[in-house]
Amino acid sequence: MKYTIANFNKVFKTDDDCLAYVFKYRFGNPACPKCENMAWYKVNNRKCWACGKCGYQIHPLAGTIFHKSDTPLKSWFFAIYKFANSRNGVSAKELERDLGVTYKTAWRMAKQIRKLFESGSFKLNGTVEVDDSYMEKTTRHISKTETPKALAMVQRGGAVKAVVIRKAGMLNALPMVQSEVEKGSNIMTDSAPLYIGNLPDYKHQAINHSKGHHARGEVHTQSVDSFFAQVKRSISGTYHQVSEKYLQSYLDEFSWRLSNSRSGIPLFLLMLNRICQLPDVGVEKI
Repeated sequence: MKYTIANFNKVFKTDDDCLAYVFKYRFGNPACPKCENMAWYKVNNRKCWACGKCGYQIHPLAGTIFHKSDTPLKSWFFAIYKFANSRNGVSAKELERDLGVTYKTAWRMAKQIRKLFESGSFKLNGTVEVDDSYMEKTTRHISKTETPKALAMVQRGGAVKAVVIRKAGMLNALPMVQSEVEKGSNIMTDSAPLYIGNLPDYKHQAINHSKGHHARGEVHTQSVDSFFAQVKRSISGTYHQVSEKYLQSYLDEFSWRLSNSRSGIPLFLLMLNRICQLPDVGVEKI
């Protein structure tokens, strides 16, 4: 289901419309903790609601990515809308142009928005494709001796998890698979020695790419290969390169977008709901 710019402009005409949305979906119709009254009113020229009986105030933006920000709330919502509707990501320069803010503000907004994509504690199951890939062409390296790798786990028809790893070794990648994939699941990999014989808790099958094999019935890694291709193509095309320090946040973004693309709910609304459900995500003044 698409959420168009016409839908956006109809619902979120002003900053107050955006503020009312956050209040509604964070608190619903709350009883006042002081007097148990349930009648609230918006305080003029302030980003808060007050109890109609005792004056107790609720600040709906406290603890969210909007907290202490001087940037108009509608600009924040529009930036989130762009992230939700972009397949290839949104650069800070694009936000700078579209929102009329400084590059520094746009960069910090993008950084805060990416916090909404952080992976949850759920585990993958069913049939899960696993692979690792060097990210040398997409990152500006902190270390001159080690090129960062990413390990991706794609549940067919379901969620995706991807993490930055230093080396795809026994002490690194395999514990991550064991941590993020339920035991007994079907694991599909290539024929790298890393995986062969080292996944005893799973039903493991491998495809030998070195022999030109791409699929053997249901045994393939096409989904995880496609994920890496999308990530690398998007980073190269939109950002050219990203700092190794923030690579994980970009992987989280692309993982979250693919994981939720089949939900039937507009990604923009899912992102807004994450803001309303996950306060105290760690904020910076913008």
